[in-house]
Amino acid sequence: MPNPAEPDPLDKTVRADDASTASPTAGARSSGARAPARRWALILGVASGVLLVDQLSKWWAVHTLSSRTIAVVWTLRFNLTGNTGASFSRFGGQGPLISLGAVAVVCAVLWLSPAVSSRLGSVALGMILGGALGNLMDRAFRGDAGVLHGPVVDFIDFQWWPVFNVADMGVVIGALLLAISFLRAPAGSGSSPASGSAPADG
Repeated sequence: MPNPAEPDPLDKTVRADDASTASPTAGARSSGARAPARRWALILGVASGVLLVDQLSKWWAVHTLSSRTIAVVWTLRFNLTGNTGASFSRFGGQGPLISLGAVAVVCAVLWLSPAVSSRLGSVALGMILGGALGNLMDRAFRGDAGVLHGPVVDFIDFQWWPVFNVADMGVVIGALLLAISFLRAPAGSGSSPASGSAPADG
């Protein structure tokens, strides 16, 4: 007759089987819960990098190009200008309206982020976000006529193309990469706020 004080070996086996059965499900749930955090870490990391490079390059341009132009190669030169319009010096004088557009871009990135499941898409959103914030900071803090009236610092000049900056490059390249990521994604593979699927390697 078994001793009541001793643990039942059969009970240990059943518990071990239950644990092994539940482990894959728990792991999948844990991975799905971490996916949005990893996606946001990548988006914010790329956005921070674009924003940092943009602001440092503008600081350099303001302090170096205020009294001279630097020829680089072929028609490319560094030529300091102040842009009160949209990217690539379009729609001059519409600073406040363009600023609202930049805010709309930031909101669109936040809204689209759950629908992006690939790393390429997350990098693209980060570039767009960093570029939009870079130019928005110029409009908010560089003007003397009030908030959102400041000029954007442009200095990359091909002389046959509107003058632009690193933030403009982030927005345009990010938009192209985002389109590519959507074209590459298989039908129905995009994640949604409720799906919690892990990001692919795209």
